[in-house]
Amino acid sequence: MGIETEEELENVLSEPTPEVVNSLARLPGDILLLGVGGKMGFSLARMARRASDAAGTCRRVIGVSRFSSGGDDAFAHHGIETIRCNLHDRNAIDQLPEAPNVLFLAGTKFGTTIDKPTTWATNSYLPGIVAHRFRSSRIVAFSTGNVYGLTPVAGGGSTEDSEPRPVGEYAMSCLGRERVFEYFSRSAGTRVVMLRLNYACDLRYGVLVDLATRVWRAEPIDLAMGQFNTIWQADANAMALRALDHASTPPWVVNVTGPEVLSVRAVCEDYGQLMGRAVRFVGRESDTALLADARRGIGVLGSPRVTAEELIEGVARWVARGGRTLGKPTKFESRDGRF
Repeated sequence: MGIETEEELENVLSEPTPEVVNSLARLPGDILLLGVGGKMGFSLARMARRASDAAGTCRRVIGVSRFSSGGDDAFAHHGIETIRCNLHDRNAIDQLPEAPNVLFLAGTKFGTTIDKPTTWATNSYLPGIVAHRFRSSRIVAFSTGNVYGLTPVAGGGSTEDSEPRPVGEYAMSCLGRERVFEYFSRSAGTRVVMLRLNYACDLRYGVLVDLATRVWRAEPIDLAMGQFNTIWQADANAMALRALDHASTPPWVVNVTGPEVLSVRAVCEDYGQLMGRAVRFVGRESDTALLADARRGIGVLGSPRVTAEELIEGVARWVARGGRTLGKPTKFESRDGRF
């Protein structure tokens, strides 16, 4: 993964697969991305634009966010329309353009322990407003594997049929998001996908970046959450866009993550060798972790193009050479659901 600059990185993250191009060639209508200002939004919107252009499909790709820190010019530069909108304002949502294809990316995770009302308003109330407004659209709603809670490591991770056991306000409110979308799907016939994502990663953020940064800084590595899943963000983008093809009522639930169950200890030892750093561990591995079984998603939406080994090497190279990171730790090691 010889990526040297953020421009190269963004180009790679937004490169559509042939399967994504084929999916968007089949699906009619514009694409609306709600909450596009988050970490995944820019590359996901660009992939939708690039795939639509490659398919020869004339459609609008529209990103909606507050854009409180700016950044909407970058979207416009790549042919993506933008709308500044406070998604908590029901009247503003009612004014958004019709779109047969909606990707719901909005959510609150960090700070949820401090501001619980906003957490629930964003993660559970807002989905109802969106589901009602776009009840005739296909909706891919981003959720999280946190709704499952901790699962035995030996079991290989929770499947889509596992009973949710959310721990903490964030996970509970995300299950609330799913139940609200499910209600509108069943009552109004809205076609929905609940996409339970476990740790998308590019070279600037993600679990692998968190661990690589700690190794590089010679910080101790806590082993309490000893295993995890992750997926290259470009692969998560591709699977999300392909999921539009599978929106259904009741909702189709799918785990999106990499196929590997990764060991924190083994990954950090790899980083130590790749970056020439000594690694110090504290604590020991538990027999449970937050893990998801990715087989259903991979079987329907395609295998990741980037393996965990390639991603580990790419992140190590990026961190060691001083590549910019977003400074937004995942806090994946939390076992009590407090973020």
